[in-house]
Amino acid sequence: MKQIALLGECMIELNGVPFGTLHQTFGGDVLNSAVYLARASQQKIAVNFVTALGMDSLSEGMIKRWQDEGIHTHLVLRDPAHQPGLYLIQLDEQGERTFLYWRNDSAARYMVRHPDFTSISQALQQMDVVYLSGISLAILPADDREKLLNLLAELAEQGKTIVFDSNYRSALWESIAETQVCYQKLLSCTSLALVTDDDEENLWGDKSVKATMTRLKRAGVKEAVIKAGEVGCYYQNLGRGTPLELIPTEPVAKVIDTTAAGDAFNAGFLAGYLMDCPIQQAAIMGHRLAGIVIQHKGAIIPSSVTKTMTDSFFSEQEKN
Repeated sequence: MKQIALLGECMIELNGVPFGTLHQTFGGDVLNSAVYLARASQQKIAVNFVTALGMDSLSEGMIKRWQDEGIHTHLVLRDPAHQPGLYLIQLDEQGERTFLYWRNDSAARYMVRHPDFTSISQALQQMDVVYLSGISLAILPADDREKLLNLLAELAEQGKTIVFDSNYRSALWESIAETQVCYQKLLSCTSLALVTDDDEENLWGDKSVKATMTRLKRAGVKEAVIKAGEVGCYYQNLGRGTPLELIPTEPVAKVIDTTAAGDAFNAGFLAGYLMDCPIQQAAIMGHRLAGIVIQHKGAIIPSSVTKTMTDSFFSEQEKN
């Protein structure tokens, strides 16, 4: 069984109308992917979440919920001086979302300087895959970010697969130049990049998928997936120089909430990828999972909904 560590932040989520009806749960880009990966892989992959939480009841509740999802939580650090961050999602009539965040003093922000982070560094050496996002990097103080980047470079040299979802959020960075320097260092040791066309244009000025692939290859990335919304996704094995391939998605009749769409795609794709499915099938798994998630409210939808889809997917794989 392959071992993957997903490193990031989880926050308390409020979803609804300010000063009206609000639903309280939790979410965060990497945590969302961890949940959906645990579901999509049907426990055939050991999913480990790496973060820091407080000692409060909400932190305890989140850990229990993650364990219920089949996520391994022994790499969750506990910080008595900080609590989880908080965010509010507001939706428009088309299901597009806007966010308000309260995360500047969250426990996850201080994860790398936690006294027990050395044990995390050691544990990552036992993993097959390490996954993180641009947000995982952005929330860290600059010195801690550099320390984490150096650790990831060492893990890559040891043969670990580094998976990076660029997930660029300009509000979390001091400048575009700072982001580019940070991303460039990580991309140089990235095995699989999972990026989005809009983010790559906003951060790098890429005007086409081909331009993004060319830049990622030059940066040292071995394989890349570019998510392109309704079109689907593009894949290329940059190390082997295979042709650029479009893998289309299936249209969704009614979009309710696009929260976690990219996170769900990443999870579905990784489930197939890490279980050695053909790339096309891994992408289809990602598309289907994202398509179901955006038909429901919130970052993490009921497990019963995703189970039907994953059961169907693996049944198809067995027939093929």
